[in-house]
Amino acid sequence: MPTPSMEDYIENIYKLIDTKGYARVSDIAEALEVHPSSVTKMVQKLDKDGYLIYEKYRGMVLTPKGKKIGKLLVYRHELLEKFLRTIGVMEENIFKDVEGIEHHLSWDAIDRISDLIQYFHEDETRLEDLRAIHKHNCESE
Repeated sequence: MPTPSMEDYIENIYKLIDTKGYARVSDIAEALEVHPSSVTKMVQKLDKDGYLIYEKYRGMVLTPKGKKIGKLLVYRHELLEKFLRTIGVMEENIFKDVEGIEHHLSWDAIDRISDLIQYFHEDETRLEDLRAIHKHNCESE
């Protein structure tokens, strides 16, 4: 598996290619708030490790391995956002919180979170009960 830093790059490259049809070093640098030279180094490493094919001045494409990992990483990120919304985390905290926890959870934990989200969303009364508990606890503080 890739390192957390590699995961961030693969996830962002996957999203850029999915939305724009391509990913440039400058786009990745902007998305990750890093210098283009850092992006170039990481892209070269991802190329060497078989996650993408990079040609200087021509761009990059994800390999099947890179696409598979990218899709999983986007799924994980979106699932964690949904989870935090479900349990009532304030919207302005969600992105930062997901970024803070996504690399530290096992795929087993991700699967259990998915089960929990499904449990709450398949029956609206469960979600209402959860929100009532949250509201009660906030009023008690």
